[in-house]
Amino acid sequence: MIPQAFRQKRAELAGAVGAGTLGVGLGALLAEWTAAYALFLLVVGVFLHGWGMLEKRRLEAGGDIPAWANVLYWLCWVALAALMAWLAVRAFGD
Repeated sequence: MIPQAFRQKRAELAGAVGAGTLGVGLGALLAEWTAAYALFLLVVGVFLHGWGMLEKRRLEAGGDIPAWANVLYWLCWVALAALMAWLAVRAFGD
């Protein structure tokens, strides 16, 4: 039998991936209408995602956080910063 905590984490992951996929799909469908708001939507998305990651980390800090979770946490922030830098160069570099 699969432990309840594992099932809960799996459900959270599925929900997050599903929400991200839905967002990409909606963005592709509505690209013409939302292009003027793209930068605003990116900033809001980065803020909400970052806050969610930080809050979840704070809530889980009451217990032991495995080293691999710390590595993945900071890797996500580095990847997000690299993505934002790449987008800024593409948008404002020319």
